[in-house]
Amino acid sequence: MLQSPTPKKRRRGRLFRFSSALVVLLAVAGYLVVQYVTGGRGGPGCKVVSGKDDGQAYEFSQEQTMNAATIAAVGTGRGMPERAVTIALATALQESQLVNIEHGDLDSLGLFQQRPSQGWGTKKEILDPTYAAGVFYEHLAKVNDYQQLPLTVAAQRVQRSGYPEAYAKHEPEATLLSAALTGQAAATLTCQGLPDTTRANTGPDAVRAALVRDFGRTVLKETGAEVTGDGSATKAKAKSTPSPSASATGGSSTVTLPVRAGSTRTGWQLAHWAVANSSVLHIERVSYAGREWSAGSADDPWHATATKASGGVRIVTEQQAGRK
Repeated sequence: MLQSPTPKKRRRGRLFRFSSALVVLLAVAGYLVVQYVTGGRGGPGCKVVSGKDDGQAYEFSQEQTMNAATIAAVGTGRGMPERAVTIALATALQESQLVNIEHGDLDSLGLFQQRPSQGWGTKKEILDPTYAAGVFYEHLAKVNDYQQLPLTVAAQRVQRSGYPEAYAKHEPEATLLSAALTGQAAATLTCQGLPDTTRANTGPDAVRAALVRDFGRTVLKETGAEVTGDGSATKAKAKSTPSPSASATGGSSTVTLPVRAGSTRTGWQLAHWAVANSSVLHIERVSYAGREWSAGSADDPWHATATKASGGVRIVTEQQAGRK
């Protein structure tokens, strides 16, 4: 005949079940926190700090930062002011946490949760961050006096959201991101920059193609990008329409983006853009105006370089895909 469990065994069983449930709940809570902080994606992190030395700082995933850099670059390429970039970034933070998601309310898609059925474009177009940012700026430019309006009002006149007040809570972080990614605040964006081994976008061609994708085809004509590889003294002018392929010959190559005198803001925008794209493009170092960022930690600040500033942005890439 089976014996009934003793009170001591019953208490032990309940304690075991309670402990197991607690472990599961903690694991789920930890997962949700990671999903929220990283925008639903893991991987290397980035940090943007205030240029006013007031201790204000925000952290983002590399994917979020790369999308933010695209939004800023598209705005700059269209001649939009920094305020427009701030409004766009706050909107994307609210709508998608700066993650290019393929779902949303009804048929909403992408960074700004734009709807194909409402004339924003096709699904494929909306899921292209460059297109999505561009069409957002097109609508924002039609809002009268948007630079003088409260951010939440300007964003709402573009988005027609059911929760218009929600945009306001993202204004502080969007302001810091905008200042860094438009070059207004120097040396304020850092990323871990660990290479994304799922993609093979490496080398000078990949950097030039990404620049054209985000800033437009005039960016290379304006900067006159030059490329050197493995210490070679030979320099070649970059083509206005770069090849999207990159040679995988091993070693490092350097893309130099000359910056005109007095255009330090443009220089810092390009430098921060490179840092934001460092993971997917396997960028190891970025140098500008006597300061240098190196891949490794988002907490390491831009440090002074021993060599004299060259007057341009130097981007050192690892050509060999899948490095460790």
